[in-house]
Amino acid sequence: MRDIITIPLNNEESLIIASDNSGGIGMKEHDLVRVSYETVAYYSFRVAAMECIAAGGELVSVVLHNFCGDASWSKLVNGIQKGLDELNLKDIPITGSTESNFNLEQSAVGLVVIGKKSLDKKTDKIFSKNLKLAVIGMPLVGNEVIDLAHEVVPLSTFQEVSKLEDILIWPIGSKGILTELNQMFPTKEFSKEMICTELDIVKSSGPATCFIIAFEQCQEEDIIRLTAKYFHSIDVK
Repeated sequence: MRDIITIPLNNEESLIIASDNSGGIGMKEHDLVRVSYETVAYYSFRVAAMECIAAGGELVSVVLHNFCGDASWSKLVNGIQKGLDELNLKDIPITGSTESNFNLEQSAVGLVVIGKKSLDKKTDKIFSKNLKLAVIGMPLVGNEVIDLAHEVVPLSTFQEVSKLEDILIWPIGSKGILTELNQMFPTKEFSKEMICTELDIVKSSGPATCFIIAFEQCQEEDIIRLTAKYFHSIDVK
């Protein structure tokens, strides 16, 4: 099950709504991870946007919930715009609200991405022995996201892969690769012992620093070409 809500609009399309939250990450004295508000918003947008795109949605709007104070609003919007630019999306409206009556001791941000999906677009697959699996990027969390930024798969790469026919992509979140695999294929139960890969399959991937792709053998060359150094194969026993 994806972390999205699908709302049918008519006989041709539906709304896809995805969200992400962060707390204790920002520029306040008591924050646990100290990074700019542009970075905070970029990674929150990244998570929600990847969920929306993976579910077949085309982004139409972004809603920002800001609990970091009035002064941070423009920086947060800049972070969202950075993500939109990476996806080459123009004129996507950004709206939202700031908690300005009370000053919180730690930073907090909520972000919602809204997209539209054509009802005939398929975003599911049945697991079979002939299906190939890979992780694109590395699972990173906390300060690793900043220190190892070169290992974070770019949004533009995720978008290019999402355009391929007959593939399934799935952002990896805080519960790790193994949990996401079991959500991708609800009719198949994976255990840690069944998965062979160089990556830690139970480690948090924080703000979706990587994603899983399921594809046919004949597509492997194209996928490796698109993902290059970020490609990590997965074998299932």
